[in-house]
Amino acid sequence: MNLELYRSLFRIRRFEETVLENFPKGVFFGTTHTYLGQEANAVGVIGQAADEDIVFSNHRCHGHFLAYGGSPAALFAELMGKSSGVCGGRGGSQHLQWRNFYSNGVQGGIVPVATGMALAEKQKKSGVVTTVFLGDGTLGEGAIYEALNMAALWQLPILYVLENNGIAQTTPAELAVAGSMAARFTAFGIPTLEIDTSDVLEIRSAAGSLLAEVRSQTAPRALIIHTARFGPHSKGDDTRDPEVVARLRRDRDPVQIQAARLTLQEKSLIEAQVNAEIREAFEQALSAPYPEFEPGAASTGELTLRYANRPQLS
Repeated sequence: MNLELYRSLFRIRRFEETVLENFPKGVFFGTTHTYLGQEANAVGVIGQAADEDIVFSNHRCHGHFLAYGGSPAALFAELMGKSSGVCGGRGGSQHLQWRNFYSNGVQGGIVPVATGMALAEKQKKSGVVTTVFLGDGTLGEGAIYEALNMAALWQLPILYVLENNGIAQTTPAELAVAGSMAARFTAFGIPTLEIDTSDVLEIRSAAGSLLAEVRSQTAPRALIIHTARFGPHSKGDDTRDPEVVARLRRDRDPVQIQAARLTLQEKSLIEAQVNAEIREAFEQALSAPYPEFEPGAASTGELTLRYANRPQLS
C-alpha cells in the first residue's frame, strides 16, 4: 500500500509542477489552481470511496481528479482546450466531469449541488455516498449553510471535506473566518472530525471511518483537514513571505512524509516511472488536435462543435 500511495502522491505533484512550468509558455488556456502541498487530502479521502460513489470537487480539482483515477493525458489536454480532453476541451482547468466525478469553480455553489446529489441517491436507495471538497475561503457563502441544514434535516449520505489551507487567494483565514470552523457543521448536528496533518495514512484512516459512518447510517459527516498550500492561488498571485512557504515545504510536505516509508530503491523506481508517465501524457496532449468548428444551421448562424478524436474515457 505504501508504494501505491506514494505513486499517487508523486503523480499529482509532478502533474501540477508540469502545469506551472509550462503555463508561461502559452501552452494552456485560461487559468489554473494547483494542488501542490495538499496531495495527501485527495489520495487519502478519495482512495477510501467506493467505485460508484460521487466525488464533487472545486476550482482546485486536478489532484482530486487524478486521485479519482482520471487520465493525466486527458487532463493536460483539457487545460490545452484539445478535443482529447476530459470534456473535449470545453471545461478547462476548473470544470470537469468524468464518470461520477464533477468539479466547478463557483465557490460555495458546489455544496448545494452535491447535497442535492446525495438527496437523489438516498431517494433511489442506491447506497451511493457523495463526497464534496470545499475550502476555508468558501465559508463566507450563505448557500453552504442552507445545504448543511437540509443535509442534517433529511439525513443525507454526504461527506463534507473542508480543506483549510489557511489562505483564501491572498487573504489569511484569520482575517476572513470568525469563530470555529468545526462549529459551522456541528451547529447543524453534523458530527465533525478535525485533523491537522499532511500524512496520507492519517487522512486515509479518518476518511475511511467517516465514509463508513455515512454509508451505514445514511447521515452526513464532516472532515476538516488543516493542510498547507505550497503554490500560489492560481499562477503567480502569492503574497506570502517566501520563508513561510519554504517552512511549509520543509515541515508539511505529504510527498516527503510518505517517501520516508520507502527504501531509496523503491522511491527512485516509482519517481522514474511517474516522471516518464507525466512526460508522455504531456507530449500526447500537445500533439492532440483542437476541436473542429463547422458551420451549423445557416438560418440561425449557430456553430456546431465537432469533437474529433475524442477518446472514450469510460
